[in-house]
Amino acid sequence: MMEKADKRLRALLFRSRLGDAMRDRDVTQSALARRVGVDRSTISQLLKSQGARLPNAQVVAECAAALGVSADWLLGLTDRPETAADIVANSMSLTEAPRALVDEQIFQWHKEAAGYKIRHVPAGLPDMLKTRAMLEWEYAPHLGRSTDQVIGASEDRLEWMRGAQSDYEIALPMYALTSFARGEGYYRGLDADIRRGQIEHLLDVAQQLYPRLRLYLFDARRVFSAPVTIFGPLLAVVYIGRNYMAFRDTERVQVLTAHFDHLIREAAVTARKLPDFLNEECQIR
Repeated sequence: MMEKADKRLRALLFRSRLGDAMRDRDVTQSALARRVGVDRSTISQLLKSQGARLPNAQVVAECAAALGVSADWLLGLTDRPETAADIVANSMSLTEAPRALVDEQIFQWHKEAAGYKIRHVPAGLPDMLKTRAMLEWEYAPHLGRSTDQVIGASEDRLEWMRGAQSDYEIALPMYALTSFARGEGYYRGLDADIRRGQIEHLLDVAQQLYPRLRLYLFDARRVFSAPVTIFGPLLAVVYIGRNYMAFRDTERVQVLTAHFDHLIREAAVTARKLPDFLNEECQIR
């Protein structure tokens, strides 16, 4: 329950915060008076009055809107000066998601979270674990003649990400691997040699990088996840197709972290058992 403040203290805080906001935004008394629609003397009185009386709600709201702060902050009801809209905008953002191996935004997020555990549910096989032949098959239709150049640059970034002292936990549905091994669905028409080389590469990398890289498989008939990446405690990003929906507020990051941890607890194939699964269930014939 919010503690009831003394009227004089609240009035004093209002005057102090109003003055601070005007100085921070370089707004004069005359300019604020014009924006609010009152006489300059009214603003002067708001700043200099020593009484316990606060202005009416309309004036407080207009001052807050003119200065880009929240009325609650001016009145001492919160310590955050941002408006509710600004708080939402800062805690959640939409960023374009180009069809690329490692776009600039993803790379920046990885650099920001270097040293933290990164939890990842990919939309398919993780790009950072793909062979060059697999990348060429998948991205050539989108990258055209620049395929070799783009893949070369992306491989450098993927190597940086692997060596960034971040632990990776990756969770994906079992069918993502079994469908790949059989050349079904999305992978229909993919040459068997490419699929075989990819499975062998995945097996080698999973064993070489364990335990810093842990890959889990869940049963999609029991649990579900949209593509999401959680960059330590800093950021959680949901992939929705043409955009990334990024959350920076602690509550949502924790909720998505708990969601990922649930996938791990429910995993049908643990990181330790992954090699057995690849050898037994993902043979290319």
